[in-house]
Amino acid sequence: MSQFFYIHDENPQARLISQAVAILKKGGVIVYPTDSGYALGCMIGEKDAMTRMVRIRKIENDHNFSLMCRDLSELANFAKVDNQAYRLLKSSTPGPYTFIFKATKEVPKRLQCEKKKTIGIRVPDNLIAQALLTALDAPMMSTSLVMPDELFAESDPEHIRDILEHQVDAIVHGGYLPEKQTTVIDMSEDTIDVLRHGAGDTSAFE
Repeated sequence: MSQFFYIHDENPQARLISQAVAILKKGGVIVYPTDSGYALGCMIGEKDAMTRMVRIRKIENDHNFSLMCRDLSELANFAKVDNQAYRLLKSSTPGPYTFIFKATKEVPKRLQCEKKKTIGIRVPDNLIAQALLTALDAPMMSTSLVMPDELFAESDPEHIRDILEHQVDAIVHGGYLPEKQTTVIDMSEDTIDVLRHGAGDTSAFE
């Protein structure tokens, strides 16, 4: 059975953040809030944790996993980003965007989109997510908690507890979130392609 943490959405309690991070570092899977609903997260190197996340969401091989990052400081380690793309990211993060880039060799192949060898990059505008990433001091492998046959990420942590308390190691209750999607922008090729219009403004990318 998973642990259930009530964490304040404006002033996250350091003690509870540390407990959630400890679960991640032991190979656990957590549910946590972002600026586009709740997400599943685990450490990059944890293959078994990723397998559990795939099973929960019933993800196909062409799915783009995301690396949830505190800021852009570690971007070059995981994504091939030119100067123009970096400037656009800098002006748009943190925010409800998923940026898709060609992955570097630092990204395990199992995290990459199998066909395109790409990886999603997210810098969330959510204080709890930011606190987790700061305490973790590393990017977190993540995917939105969109259950099979649903369109939006889960927004009610009590409902998440009902359906997933035996499948994840921790659920971070960070409030009831609006149902909205990230804007997905593919920057893996020479042209910029807005794949999905979500919560983020796309005018700078079109």
